[in-house]
Order: sequence, then structure tokens, then C-alpha cells
Amino acid sequence: MLGVVIFDFDGVITDSESLHLKAFNRVLAPYGIEISRDDYFSEYLGLTDFDLLAYLVGKGLLKTDRTKVDDLAVEKKLIFEEMAQTQAPIIDGVVELLEMLSKNNIPMAICSGGLLGEIELILDRSRLGHFFEVIVSAEQVSKGKPHPEGFLLTLKRLNHGRAHPITCEECVVIEDSHWGLEAAAAAGMHRVAITNSYEAEELSMADIIINHLRELSIDRLQQLCS
Repeated sequence: MLGVVIFDFDGVITDSESLHLKAFNRVLAPYGIEISRDDYFSEYLGLTDFDLLAYLVGKGLLKTDRTKVDDLAVEKKLIFEEMAQTQAPIIDGVVELLEMLSKNNIPMAICSGGLLGEIELILDRSRLGHFFEVIVSAEQVSKGKPHPEGFLLTLKRLNHGRAHPITCEECVVIEDSHWGLEAAAAAGMHRVAITNSYEAEELSMADIIINHLRELSIDRLQQLCS
């Protein structure tokens, strides 16, 4: 039985990855660093802001002390939020899918490597926040994707106060990256991959691979959990 649909955020609900890349490059420009789009999607997409910047420091690419990483992450966050006010579109098909799930009384949640303030900013602007019972963001976990901590915490919060708890086998996760799919698999959840950020061959851990959210129906999602 389908118990809940858990969404990744960037690349699944909003097309904001290009804004994250722009924000990173504005922060990194004084250090003579520019991350290419190809490198961002192939190497950095699944990392939190802090982890990405710390990785650059650890590799010797970002010539600064690790103690500066927090400050750079805050600066990047502020730049992103400024751009997201006007430049973070909701992906085509999202609203229809959320409405379909709502009409069928299927709970929805978000588990994202993004920051809560960034997520809430975009949800408030698009008036979609009311669809989601739980939002788990980067600052709420100690280990990001591909570790399953975020998905397990999402389910724990969803089950708080529920008379009949949802099991991992009743969860369907919608992701756009192999990091997220690995995390969902480790959590024992079913996986739908959408090819918004990667080609299908890079998303082979998914139970279903789709090109558009309109390819999902209640029956198709229920079948994953049967």
C-alpha cells in the first residue's frame, strides 16, 4: 500500500540547481574559482553547501582555512535567497501531481540537501507549502545523501502521532540524482527517478525512471508498493 510520497526538492520540485551554481560561483569568484555546469552536476550536486565548500578546501582548490567555510556557506545562502525571490521556477507537472496525491489522501513530505529557509522561501512564493506534512533539510541531519538518515528522519516525523505508522516499504521517493536514489535504497524505500538533471543510465538504481512527472499516476505509484 502506498503510504507516503517523499520528494527531493532541487531538481524535482523546483528548477533551482542553476541558481545554486550561480550563487556558488559568485562566492568563489574572489578566490579565482569557477565551477563548470558539467562538474557541478557530475561531482557536487548531491552535497550540502558546507560539504561542497569543505571538499574544495580539502582538495586544495579553495585556498582558505576550513574555519572560513561556515562564513562562505552563509554568504552563498544569502545570494541564493536573493535570486530565488524571482528566479526559481516550479517544475512542470509538480502542481498537478501534488493535487492528485492530495485528492487521494496520500501524505507528502520533502527530504532535501537544501537549507530549510531556501525551501520555505520557494514554497511560500509558489503557495505549495500546505501540501507537505514534513520537511527535512540539510541542517537537520548529520549525514547527507547518499546516507539514509534524512529519509529515515522524514518517516519518523511523519509517523509521529499516527495510529497506524507508515513503513519504509510503503514509501515512494522521487529523486533526480543517484545520491538521492542510493539514500532511498539504503532506507528500504521505493524509488522513482526523473531525468531532470541526469540521463536515465545514471539513474539505474530507480524502480521507475520517468522523463516527466505527468507519467506518474496513483495506480502506478500504488503498484510500486504492492
